[in-house]
Amino acid sequence: MVDFASLKKNRGSALEALTKELNKASTTTQSNSKDDRFWTPEVDKAGNGSAIIRFLPAPNGEDVPFVRIWDHGFQGPGGWYIEKSLTTIGKNDPVAEFNSTLWNVSTDDNSPTRKQARDQKRRLSFVSNIYVVKDPANPANDGKVFLYKYGKKIFDKLNDLMNPQFDDEKPVNPFDLWEGSNFRLRIRKFEGYRNYDKSEFEKPSALSDDDSVLESVYSKEYSLQGFLQPSEFKTYDELKARLHKVLGLDGSATKSTSRAEDDEIWKEEAPKFKAKEAAPARVAVAAADDDDEDGLDFFKKLAED
Repeated sequence: MVDFASLKKNRGSALEALTKELNKASTTTQSNSKDDRFWTPEVDKAGNGSAIIRFLPAPNGEDVPFVRIWDHGFQGPGGWYIEKSLTTIGKNDPVAEFNSTLWNVSTDDNSPTRKQARDQKRRLSFVSNIYVVKDPANPANDGKVFLYKYGKKIFDKLNDLMNPQFDDEKPVNPFDLWEGSNFRLRIRKFEGYRNYDKSEFEKPSALSDDDSVLESVYSKEYSLQGFLQPSEFKTYDELKARLHKVLGLDGSATKSTSRAEDDEIWKEEAPKFKAKEAAPARVAVAAADDDDEDGLDFFKKLAED
């Protein structure tokens, strides 16, 4: 357990441990739209938006201020597959196995099976606790603690702050209450997608000079490890059944005559998926923003239409 006093005392050593976790995350869900714990930045009709937020330290009793979540979102002849990947919690996942089989069918990177595997690849997002310093679109959120789901573009900015490229730059722990940094989130639409390149961290400073205020903020954080509990994921068999339905491997979808030549390859290379006479589905992948943080909600909406 990490109480507030220990948090303040050990914040220096926390940077090294956190850097290791960030580096590990660099190398390697279900929708939150109806969960009031989550904060989502709003954009105007042109697709632009801004806010100032502060990433918070790991909540009491936990060691890392973020969790990584992998998911899949793609469409086949039997509908949409929108599910969290069991690889998030170190378990075998049917889509990962299926994609591996597809990839090994051919050595040609331009082959239909390798294209499908790429279209069905998993997507990475992160969840952290944040303090909203200023939300111009919703001022009622100012001064409150929320959960925030974000993608690799923002994660990379966190990592860059902790691992600067130049010798004259000092590493900063952006999750620190005393020596962290406010994050100016700037969203714009670029080539049809949300872009976060203009977002940046301010000069390091304390979130407040009053430790009682900081302790109050810290006490309002939400658990992150709860998102990694097995109960938050569907079982392997449930995901496999959904995958079969979406790709038509259970015989429920109409066979694509334009891809009929792939039938025999599929049956030979992946008998464990019981493809019968079904061809690998022509997969449609919807475009999300370039940070993928709204991608799952986008796929969900399509699936419900």
